[in-house]
Amino acid sequence: MPELQVGLRYFVFAAFAGSALVALASWLVRTRRISPFGTLGRALRTASDPLIRPVETRLVRAGGNPVHAGWWLVVAVAAAGVLLITLWNWLVDTAYAVTAAFAAGPRAAIALTVVVAYRIIVAALVVRVLAGWFGYFRYARWVRPAYALTDWLVEPIRRVLPPAGGLDWSPLAAWLVLWVLKRVLLTIIVG
Repeated sequence: MPELQVGLRYFVFAAFAGSALVALASWLVRTRRISPFGTLGRALRTASDPLIRPVETRLVRAGGNPVHAGWWLVVAVAAAGVLLITLWNWLVDTAYAVTAAFAAGPRAAIALTVVVAYRIIVAALVVRVLAGWFGYFRYARWVRPAYALTDWLVEPIRRVLPPAGGLDWSPLAAWLVLWVLKRVLLTIIVG
């Protein structure tokens, strides 16, 4: 497993470095530091345009400057790389935890189930809050599962604790309730 993790990190770093080179090449041609009509300029545009065009299209639709598309590509590749490495580490840690829990007996397996359920619901709460910050709410296709997982807890709290000062405190209160519930259940199961 460590070899795969190291290989994944090298892959992410190579993708980041490649995106930085593509962004630099695109920037040099678009700002006319290198003539777009010369041999080098045409070669750089041929190499960078297939990766830059989709980012540039989205950026222009959002009202941004198309010259900055390369740097947005670098940021997107870096964020995707961090998420990929984090997801890989989570999967490996979860596999080790499941193996250890089932080797330790039924109480450990039930405790692991409680912890995993807690993590899934907290992740859904985070997705719900972040999506709300970016203007995606209940009916956005990729946010619906987060609402489905958390409505049973957030909505009753929201009735008791309405938004104050433009901030909705109910997801934070829901997280606190979940944390306390997890601690109580783990104390009962393990202790």
